[in-house]
Amino acid sequence: MELRVIEKAEDEISIEIAGEDHTFMNVLKGTLLEREGVAAATYDVNPEQSGGQTEPILTIKTEDGTDPLDALEAAANDIKDKTTAFRDAYESAA
Repeated sequence: MELRVIEKAEDEISIEIAGEDHTFMNVLKGTLLEREGVAAATYDVNPEQSGGQTEPILTIKTEDGTDPLDALEAAANDIKDKTTAFRDAYESAA
């Protein structure tokens, strides 16, 4: 997975996430929205209106002094924890 920062401000960041599709992006967006201090999380994949963009661009807007990169890191860790718990539950049920 390749990440490229498009824009960064104190309370907002836009990152291109190469090689991902709606499946991962929806999980990431949903997990970000569950985090305290995240005001908005969206992504866009729209090649027709963006001059040929084919990779999703994630935008995170935060509040209360929350750093958007810290929010992204925390959300990624949440996803990792949830998938590990799911795998463990699946293996114990099999």
